[in-house]
Amino acid sequence: MAETKQEERKAARLAKEIKAFSEQHGGSEGHLAHIGQAGTRIVLVGTDGGWGDLVAPSYEVAKQAAEKAGLTLHEEFDGEFAAKVTTGPYEWTRMAGIQIGGPSNS
Repeated sequence: MAETKQEERKAARLAKEIKAFSEQHGGSEGHLAHIGQAGTRIVLVGTDGGWGDLVAPSYEVAKQAAEKAGLTLHEEFDGEFAAKVTTGPYEWTRMAGIQIGGPSNS
């Protein structure tokens, strides 16, 4: 399938954001996750344990962005990869708030 200029520009913008995340976190690795019609989530995990995500309109655009950025991709977000993520008080209260009526973060 031939890419459109719009898809190429989107992949280039995402690659720029991936590179900026990597620079801020001492490097990064990633995983691509389909999220239905919304596209594909690019999950980023920094060498320092920081994490974030970006959303691409399609798997192809996400993969191209990751390749342009030199992002090492994992096939699965398994235990070893997930263990690299550092969570803090915000994440724990947010998770508790969602699951058991804990405090909101807004």
